[in-house]
Amino acid sequence: MKMFKQSALSLCVQASLLATFAGVSSTALAAEQGAEKVVGIEVIEVTARKRVENVQEVPVAVTALQGDNLDAYSSAAMDIRFLNAKIPSLSVESSFGRTFPRFYMRGLGNSDFDLNASQPVSLVVDNVVQENPILKGFPAFDLERIEVLAGPQGTLFGRNTPAGLVKFDSVKPTQDLDGFASLSYGSKKTSDLRAAVGFGLTDNLSTRISVLRQDRDNYIDNLAPGFEQQDVLGGYTDQALRLQFLYEGDDFNVLFNYHMRDLDGEPVTFYANAFKKGSNSLVDDFSRDTVYHDSASRATQQVETEGASLTLEFELGEYTVTSITGYESAELFSRADVDGGYGASWAVNSGIPMGPYGGTILFDSETADGIPDHQQLTQELRLTSNFDGNFNYQAGLFYFSEDLTIDSFAYDPIFGGGSQTGYVEQQQETTAWALFTSLDYTLTEQTSVTVGLRYSDDEKDYANERTKSPLAFFGAPDFAAGSVKTNDSHVSWDVSISHKYTDDINLYARIADTFRAPSIQGRSLFAFTDGISVADSETIISYEAGIKSDVLEGMGRVNASVFYYTMDDQQLTSVGGGSNTATLLNADETTGYGFEIDSQFILNDDWMITANASYNNTEITESVNTVPVCAACTVTNETTVIDGTIIAYFNGNSLPNAPEWIFNFTARYAIELGDGEFYAYTDWSYRDEISFFLFSSEEFTGEALLEGGIRTGYQWNGDDKEYEVALFVRNITDEQQAIGGINFTNNTAIVNEERFFGAEFKVNFF
Repeated sequence: MKMFKQSALSLCVQASLLATFAGVSSTALAAEQGAEKVVGIEVIEVTARKRVENVQEVPVAVTALQGDNLDAYSSAAMDIRFLNAKIPSLSVESSFGRTFPRFYMRGLGNSDFDLNASQPVSLVVDNVVQENPILKGFPAFDLERIEVLAGPQGTLFGRNTPAGLVKFDSVKPTQDLDGFASLSYGSKKTSDLRAAVGFGLTDNLSTRISVLRQDRDNYIDNLAPGFEQQDVLGGYTDQALRLQFLYEGDDFNVLFNYHMRDLDGEPVTFYANAFKKGSNSLVDDFSRDTVYHDSASRATQQVETEGASLTLEFELGEYTVTSITGYESAELFSRADVDGGYGASWAVNSGIPMGPYGGTILFDSETADGIPDHQQLTQELRLTSNFDGNFNYQAGLFYFSEDLTIDSFAYDPIFGGGSQTGYVEQQQETTAWALFTSLDYTLTEQTSVTVGLRYSDDEKDYANERTKSPLAFFGAPDFAAGSVKTNDSHVSWDVSISHKYTDDINLYARIADTFRAPSIQGRSLFAFTDGISVADSETIISYEAGIKSDVLEGMGRVNASVFYYTMDDQQLTSVGGGSNTATLLNADETTGYGFEIDSQFILNDDWMITANASYNNTEITESVNTVPVCAACTVTNETTVIDGTIIAYFNGNSLPNAPEWIFNFTARYAIELGDGEFYAYTDWSYRDEISFFLFSSEEFTGEALLEGGIRTGYQWNGDDKEYEVALFVRNITDEQQAIGGINFTNNTAIVNEERFFGAEFKVNFF
């Protein structure tokens, strides 16, 4: 059996070409070919196991997003959060807005808002891991596909993947001239410009350049008495660029990738006391387009990232040697009115009312976080066999190094006019390395087995220093400093078996184990000491079985999986509370189980639908930990008072941001009209209610969320170009509710985007 004879890089380029046509209807294809309509579910190629394979033959739950679905979801100048509830068992949220997304898979994630936060869901972009939370917010544009791999993924991908992996693959350069340009304009003066062009420079060298610019004017008014200002929040200018060069020789390939991002905008908007007391419903007079802040004029968010990667592939007869070198850097400054309101109850002589919706604000908070310096270096060296027999393998080594500096600031918005009252500097150096192998053996023509093994070593060296305390008037010293080092190693493994039951049905089973190395936090800005907390390594073992089937004579596809996992010493974060800080802790044991269904059908020549569902039951089954609770919300867990602080027991709770049910549905109708094709597309996603924090409360339980979109347009060909005009609506029902919160000293909400209308013009050339 010849599994890897073609280089992985060449196959990736071929897969890129296939994905280009994945969203094209059968009618358009037939018109292009001048033949009878060709209908059927397309073959989706993925690189979930670091080689190009039919997704139906990969023995793990993998969902690939591409074509029409990807285009529709990312319209309206959406950032990476458009993935929320669009894929089974995947949730995405952020308290930083267009940057710092937090991913949750099968209920596992991390709600920590610290810039040093570690996440159990890894993001890999063009084969380079994006570790820092700010790197994870790079815009999604000119993509071949997005792959979501259920966890654990601890052998081939390794670092910080106990919950799974989200993988972005850009469209690669080819020798052929091809590209596109699109411009959309919509609600709130929002524009989205995207363009890409690729072509051959010589017989062996090709290039592709991709650009993105997204703009929105400020549209949120500040109505706080004494701070009134029109159009002060909500806007942004987000620009990104990717430049690639691909050299293809007889037995040597080189891919160079340079990318950068420049975001200048406003942070996510917080709304103080936006919940009805004892309820998770928004107050009756809530308006997303107005705030009541005392520091809105100083809010800002600026992000700059830059990186490059070099992929080398050598074909050595029966072996392929792959080297992937990656460099990433990031800079950030984000300042916001965190309490989401104005005034404070303790400032009795300020003359400023307290809160926009009748609630009090116990402590006014204006803070900022920054990354003045960050560098990440990764190196992977991999040997892949290309044997003709039943046995093949991959083996390699991985190195990771990161230097990170974080600044934290506090300000006085009431009496100081925003003057600085606190400052902390954090520094961390991380070094990790690993050895890994994956062995594939074909037992029979129908059955194969894969065994993966990885040894990982992870070390962190952390220090912080506070030189000014915002709590000095409470007796906290201005100066506090501390340091800590962590080091741990682990052997991760997985075993999977795949059986071809029929030509159209594949069965698989998998068991996997991996870990996440210790995490460190130093939230000393609002602490009396150095504020350092450490969470020990977490480990997970997962059991999964599934079926992947092509049905209805190639007109349908149904994939399903069931899973169960236990996680020991899960790393969790106690977020907020009256102390406005975050503390790491370990839960003794967490369990989860559920199922996922991923399906698509071609009903006839004109109709295609997809329907997906997932169920996730998560429970913190063993924990002696407690967490501080909010000052004004209605806590539903058992509570007690220790040293004057109300704390809650969260044993038995589900995990934060872990909906039990996720459903999504899409339908596309296309028909020939004149010299082109008219189409109509709709998509709907539903996620069950969620808890925002470890403890349970009435206010900080997000309601079930249903969001839908419609896109309709016309496509036609001419002069070696394909044109498209479209109208679209996102969140068509204008569902407005809290999707996150700040459990500081008042009930502050983060609210989803309003209904969005837009129009787009696009031209593809080839």
